[in-house]
Amino acid sequence: MDGAKNSTRCLTLLSQILLGRDGNGGSHSNASPASRRSSADEVSATVASFGPPDFGELWALAASHHVIMRAFPDLHRVMAAQENQWAESVDRAITKEQTRIEHALSFLSPICDALKEVGKVIVIKSLDHWPDLGSDLDLYSNAESADVVAIMRERFKAQLEERSWGDRLANKWNFVVPGLPELVEVHVGRLGQTGEQVAITDSLVTRANTAQLGGYDFPVPAPEERLIISTLQRMYRHFYLRLCDVADTAQLVESGAIDYVYLKSLARSAGLWDGLATYLATVSGYVKSYRGSGLPLPSLVTDAARFGNELVSFRRKFLRIPIFPQAAKLYASEWARLLLNGEVQSTLRLSLLPPLAAAAALEFKFTGTDKGIW
Repeated sequence: MDGAKNSTRCLTLLSQILLGRDGNGGSHSNASPASRRSSADEVSATVASFGPPDFGELWALAASHHVIMRAFPDLHRVMAAQENQWAESVDRAITKEQTRIEHALSFLSPICDALKEVGKVIVIKSLDHWPDLGSDLDLYSNAESADVVAIMRERFKAQLEERSWGDRLANKWNFVVPGLPELVEVHVGRLGQTGEQVAITDSLVTRANTAQLGGYDFPVPAPEERLIISTLQRMYRHFYLRLCDVADTAQLVESGAIDYVYLKSLARSAGLWDGLATYLATVSGYVKSYRGSGLPLPSLVTDAARFGNELVSFRRKFLRIPIFPQAAKLYASEWARLLLNGEVQSTLRLSLLPPLAAAAALEFKFTGTDKGIW
């Protein structure tokens, strides 16, 4: 079977499972009864048609999209009902992922406790996917870089990964901790691809919440800052969405926890409002394609969106955001707002993004990796 076609089938199956559930293992209430029955029938028929290579592709895609713990339990129930011979393999995948997550949290908790001794620390991105977990452990700290590095080295015997140009601009540090497969990535004092974002860091720290996950208490961003960080990562850095981003954002919007007036004010001050509104509209459009109705977004969001899911395409394993001219225009808006705010250093940092991106593209073309750049 054609690889791209098979990958698309796997994406569709995972999307049907994720977007047809309500976060508690049941069918989503926003979908009509007929739509829920149709989706369940389609899932069952697709699973019945899968062979070993298909399940291998499905596992790889679910892992890269950080949705194993949310999608595979439902998948296992369908397979068990069909007495599918591969149901046990799916169950083992769930157990393996749960073990990975528990192990990672057993490191993340003491790391957070240690870094609190020199400043405020917030777990960003990684825990947004709960009960799934990101592939890295991402933190933000307002401490001094030297203090963060010293604690990681002295307390956890961590080795510092070689820093790329992008890491240095972003004031980001990656640590290899013995016994921990995941990298620990600490953003110090700045956010954004080039470290251009400092306007939102104060609110990130002062408005942080505490989340109880896996038996530990973790400091996490408030809903508004969480959406801004997701927007920075998806619309201004990677230019692609994963299924976890869709599921995470849908659940957050439907929780009713977002103060959209505050969100707009904060995002506009950082030059990110157009990108954030577009991100939410794009997620809503993807949800609509599987549920028949999108997310309950207010008009201040939908009116500001530059585009939606209609321009997103599934290529190279992810849901790709168009870079030219759409994402480029969002970049220009961010740059202009930082300039108008008088944030000269941040504007200069962001001005380095186009040449860095060009250098990364050349590096990737000739070496197959852009790690030295980004």
